[in-house]
Amino acid sequence: MFVSLFILTLLVVTAISIARIRDLWAAVMFTGIFSFLGACWMLILDAPDVAFTEAAVGAGISTFLLLGTLALAGKKEKPTKGSPLVPLVVVGVTGAALIYGTLDMPHFGDPNSPVQTRIQPSFVEKSQPDMHGLPNVVTALLGSYRGYDTLGETAVIFTAGIAVILILRRSSAEATGSDHKPKKGTQ
Repeated sequence: MFVSLFILTLLVVTAISIARIRDLWAAVMFTGIFSFLGACWMLILDAPDVAFTEAAVGAGISTFLLLGTLALAGKKEKPTKGSPLVPLVVVGVTGAALIYGTLDMPHFGDPNSPVQTRIQPSFVEKSQPDMHGLPNVVTALLGSYRGYDTLGETAVIFTAGIAVILILRRSSAEATGSDHKPKKGTQ
């Protein structure tokens, strides 16, 4: 319990630090730390598959892509021209809506919650016959029952990677002054 509260406290402190830092390189580093702390917290909650994904994508790939973006964009934040009140209100309303949406949820680990009484027994009982004896229930669920969801997540990550490559290619072309188009009369 103490370790979980300690990690949650570190998550809050790191999030506040990210919001207050003006040096973008430091903000990227703190974002990687935040993702790593999130992965540690998920591991404590017995979700190693989610923790591994968060560590690989959040702390690993995202940090690498953000550092690549900083190499092209610069390390200092440009001063804002608008009022900081509008983003604060948007974040406050969104946060309040998210908190309101969680008020009727069952307590964490409640044995009488719907996931424990209806969903989990059904998946555990049906996964062995449906998956032809796969020994790992989590793999069976991700590969079959959640197959389309997993395919969608893969498509989103692939699309984001292609978008980053295209943005970096365009930024590189603008920095060198070339437009990668053949001149008229030459092909």
